[in-house]
Amino acid sequence: MPMAMQQQLRQLLPDRKVDTSAALALLSGSVAAVVVWKWLGRKVIQKKMEEARRTRDEGMKKMAKAVQQFREQVPSVQRDAILSLPLLELTGRLREGSLSPRTVLYTYLEKALEVTQQTNCLRHFIPECEEQLQEIQRHQEKGLLYGVPVSIKDHIGHKGHLATCGLVQGLDTLMEEDSVLVKVLKRQGAIPFAMTNVPQSLFSYDCSNPTFGRTLHPFNHHKSPGGSSGGEGALIAGGGSILGIGSDIGGSIRLPSSFCGLCGLKPTAERLSLSGVTGPIYGILAVPCALGPMARDVDSLALCMKALLCPEMFQLDPSVPPIPFNEEVYSSSTPLRVGYYDTDGYFPLPPCMRRAVKETKRALQAAGHQLVPFSPPRISYVMTELFMRALFADGGRAWLDVFTGDIIDPGLKPQVNSCKIPRLLKKLLALLFKPLFPRLADYLRGLAGMRSVKEMWDHHHQIQVYRSQFIRRWKELQLDVVLCPVLGPAFTKGYPGKLLTAISSTMLYNVLNFPAGVVPVSTVTEADEEELKLYQGCCNDPWDRALKQAVSGAVGMPVAVQCVALPWQEELCLRFMKEVETLSRDKRVA
Repeated sequence: MPMAMQQQLRQLLPDRKVDTSAALALLSGSVAAVVVWKWLGRKVIQKKMEEARRTRDEGMKKMAKAVQQFREQVPSVQRDAILSLPLLELTGRLREGSLSPRTVLYTYLEKALEVTQQTNCLRHFIPECEEQLQEIQRHQEKGLLYGVPVSIKDHIGHKGHLATCGLVQGLDTLMEEDSVLVKVLKRQGAIPFAMTNVPQSLFSYDCSNPTFGRTLHPFNHHKSPGGSSGGEGALIAGGGSILGIGSDIGGSIRLPSSFCGLCGLKPTAERLSLSGVTGPIYGILAVPCALGPMARDVDSLALCMKALLCPEMFQLDPSVPPIPFNEEVYSSSTPLRVGYYDTDGYFPLPPCMRRAVKETKRALQAAGHQLVPFSPPRISYVMTELFMRALFADGGRAWLDVFTGDIIDPGLKPQVNSCKIPRLLKKLLALLFKPLFPRLADYLRGLAGMRSVKEMWDHHHQIQVYRSQFIRRWKELQLDVVLCPVLGPAFTKGYPGKLLTAISSTMLYNVLNFPAGVVPVSTVTEADEEELKLYQGCCNDPWDRALKQAVSGAVGMPVAVQCVALPWQEELCLRFMKEVETLSRDKRVA
């Protein structure tokens, strides 16, 4: 024991007839016991993580062997031709019989193996996909997704598999049955074949966890694919899946779609069933989670929504409103009245993302749509008072609890350390930082959470009030949809954890519970990179400087915009996304 500690103990017990040697020995033994206890606990955790990785690796080897056997049996498969087919064309070929589900499945399994070797995007293959293949071939009725291989995010329940949320505590329990969404996918003939990697606890838009490691961007391994549906983003963008299902509570479908150059839709939260989907924290009703599709084009998203919004889903989960997909709205060509903005005034995005909105706005006007300036009100208030206080209503204690018996991923440490600050100190620091760093001060105040049930009830009411005000302004301008920016381009690895509040562009529509989708429209140019050098942000604080660093070096990376509609109008949102997609493709061809 250090001499200084011995002296302090003797000072504490100067006049007592206590054997200080015995006391020191007891204290030394206690400290040693704690150290040994922690060491043993860490060894147990590491062993559990190693076992999970070993199980995953064995599954990969078995699937690679099955793919090799298929290639030997059917050596003439035109793999690249199959992988290049859009989903609508692929489903047509499958239904008419010119392509077999077996050929398509093994083609995508082979490509997924290649992509995950490069990016570490898969958490596990689903070996039961071969049983599902046999199942759909036995039935004469062919669903809308007949023979389509589909990837699903880690926490979307599949019978016999883990739903980890990137946490060690999730490595213990296998799901006893399929989630409703997986059941409906199977009834429509889809073949769930892989579960994709996520960030630890899902509360991040990076994609890394201590058990299964970091997922890399398929186009640039120095960049993040986004999150929390980052494994899906990397797999689909890399060509290893044609359709995936993600989830979104602050941008977790839209951010990977933006970073990876995909189309992604966050529906109104209750439009698709969440039954059988796990989460690190349950009961956050103020900002609801939503499941939604991710794919290479908008038609794929629409087909997926059409397949899912069927009688089977409404029967399996009566809490889902029985609203089937409205094909008439999606197929309409009526000119739209479009509200637009290129900044929310809270977290100015890089030049390339604002350029994308301006160019899309001009293209829409040229195509006959009416564009109306629109300014979302009080985004700072929404970000800190409505969003942050909803997710961290208890000061972050419930979130911190999920890491019990776990090793915290380095990318999450800034958020974890912020939550660990005592509530009173958060309030004090917020007061001190307010004059110099107002956004940081608001962030700390938001993390302080709430003190009473009455305060939480008032918070829920304030969300309702803001939502009503937003819709009223929307109606006053007679808008059909809104065009706005989305965070991007892809961040350099490690930066998402330093910039939680940069997600204001997507977070807004989780608080409002509006359907919102992302469409890639361009790529980062050399001119964008030069203009980025002049980026000042809005507050000249550490976050502005970090954002500039996060997005630098992104020439050639995807650039996207966000499309929004009112609640329950997913078909209109998709129709608008399709219009944006068509115009951006026409521009690139020209």
